[in-house]
Amino acid sequence: MALCLTPLFSGSSGNAILVSSQRSKVLIDAGVSGRKLEEALHSIGETVDDIKGILITHEHSDHIQGVGILSRRYNIPVDATAPTWEAACDKLGSVRSMLARVIGKEPFYIDDLLIEPFEIPHDAADPVGYCVTSGHSRLAVATDLGCFPQEVERRLHACDLVLLESNHDLEMLIAGRYPYELKQRIRSRRGHLSNDDAAEAAVRLAYAGVSSILLGHLSRENNSEHLAFRTVTDALLANGITPGRDISLGLAFRDRVTGRFQIR
Repeated sequence: MALCLTPLFSGSSGNAILVSSQRSKVLIDAGVSGRKLEEALHSIGETVDDIKGILITHEHSDHIQGVGILSRRYNIPVDATAPTWEAACDKLGSVRSMLARVIGKEPFYIDDLLIEPFEIPHDAADPVGYCVTSGHSRLAVATDLGCFPQEVERRLHACDLVLLESNHDLEMLIAGRYPYELKQRIRSRRGHLSNDDAAEAAVRLAYAGVSSILLGHLSRENNSEHLAFRTVTDALLANGITPGRDISLGLAFRDRVTGRFQIR
């Protein structure tokens, strides 16, 4: 089987991404209840028993809600940086010491999966994205970004597939019911990418040779699938890049399994 990315949930209310290869399966985040994750995996013929590790991007609840219960119930190792462990400890509950693995920014392996954490700009203790490589195939999860710096862009250049944040429509956010302070946090350089930000990032990634982009982590309050997809599509077309011909463009759904995306 080729390297495969399956968004189980991707949105402001919860995030969990299954990455699988011929030999191994890992979750990047587990931000919904253990039961919902079990049901989502079962719906695609997978089981939690086969998960070899949970990689935490950061300590916000929409990324770690189910981590502790899954680790305890199924003896799954959990990987996170030291500052993230410290910030998440009270939220996770007890995780067996032998399963709590402290990582840095250096690459490491889980079976045949090469895992490469990289720094991202977000308002958390030590937030990271992840590149995952198996054989000649490479993918990345890059959500919860307040901006799209060159350092992040360079980490994604060699990827075949990138799950990229397209969190909010700026006009919807400004006109919406969120408190002013929350709106400012979301718009900040350590908040979340807007559709326009994602569009600019998608153009840069397409020029760099990325062949597939999935837009994820869409806000329920301040975005729609149509707006996110249309904004990025229009930007690609304006730069001479035709989705479906020059690049594959898709969406990762908020509340249901999106589908399997394979790299061959």
